Amino acid sequence: MQDEAAFSEPSAPPPPAPPSPPERAVFTGEDGDFRRMVTKGALLELVTAGFYRFWLATNIRRHLWSATRLGGDPLEYLGTGRELLFGFFFALAIFAPISLGYFLLGVWAESAQALASLPFGLFFVAFGQFALYRARRYRLHRTAWRGLRFGMVGSGWAYAGRAMLWGLAIFASLGLALPWAEVALERYKMRNSFYGELQGDFVGRGGTLLKRAWWIWLLALVAFASIMALSVTAGAAEAKGHAPDPGISGLLGLAILGLEFVGVFLYGAFKAIQWRWWLEGVRIGALHATSDLRAWSLIGNYWKFIGWVVLVVILALIALAGGGFVLNATGLVHLDKVFASAKPPTGFLIAIGAFYLAFLLAIGVLWRIYFMQRVWKLVVNSLTLHELASARDVRAREGSADALGEGFVDSLDVVGF
Repeated sequence: MQDEAAFSEPSAPPPPAPPSPPERAVFTGEDGDFRRMVTKGALLELVTAGFYRFWLATNIRRHLWSATRLGGDPLEYLGTGRELLFGFFFALAIFAPISLGYFLLGVWAESAQALASLPFGLFFVAFGQFALYRARRYRLHRTAWRGLRFGMVGSGWAYAGRAMLWGLAIFASLGLALPWAEVALERYKMRNSFYGELQGDFVGRGGTLLKRAWWIWLLALVAFASIMALSVTAGAAEAKGHAPDPGISGLLGLAILGLEFVGVFLYGAFKAIQWRWWLEGVRIGALHATSDLRAWSLIGNYWKFIGWVVLVVILALIALAGGGFVLNATGLVHLDKVFASAKPPTGFLIAIGAFYLAFLLAIGVLWRIYFMQRVWKLVVNSLTLHELASARDVRAREGSADALGEGFVDSLDVVGF
């Protein structure tokens, strides 16, 4: 007798798994812990002639990564300060001969130096883009979540070529091509990024970013054109031998001051729009996010930074004036003779240099607090993660990256986490 099961209807496919509920990302780091860490790091940078910066960068990333919890699990940063130091030395080994060759070319012929400045500058910019790509690749390879590393492939040179061409388009279009440039560059980076075997992607659209931020571009363009028109008018009067018009000079000063004031609001609004647009366009497999980052949160953060910088400047001027007054009153240093002398004492120059370096390190501490940790905190706490369950049970993907990109970042003074 034939098996009745052979004539039965095929079983229906199992129903699709319900979507996982959205989960909020959480930043658990303490502001005080970060402030103490970067303050101590700045002091160690001062006594180590800046070489502690590689270990400070590592400690900062470990703090930010470990305090970022996605689905209840923290990120891990696995990089080391030694890797950054070796990358920096490798970068110097590449750039030192290039800089020396450019200097010798300038000594050989002033005209040749002028002709070489443009290609040298373009080479520098291209290497900067290459460095940014390699730095991102390094950081992804040194980042893990739930015991599994992220990764990145692709060519730094291919990215640099794309970035240079898009840079020309942005310049030629007075900034209008920026949204589409960001789409193209982010898509290249994300499609070469992985979490285990999950491939990244970027689905944001340039038109969406332009639609959200066109008014910022227009205001910035009008402000810049107004300042340029006033500057040209004032310059034309001076070129004819006439005294500059007080009214035009006053308007120019007010315009520049107003632009700096309004620029903080425009920058904060643009960064909030850009962050939300970018975060909502990123994909890792099916995992994606939405963001409720508010512009006023970033604007307030930037004004706090400006306020602290102003306070540091005032305190530095008071300390400098007070120190000079004490030295002059005690007879240790006669400031009138020092300023009148064509060659101030070596000790005086060393003291001024140390004071200036300490001032720069204090500004660096404030920058790390308000432009790194506080922005990171605001962005992470704005995130809602969707389809987080799709990132479970992911297999590892082989790959590695060296610290070359990080070395270029430090040698080129490119800002990055």
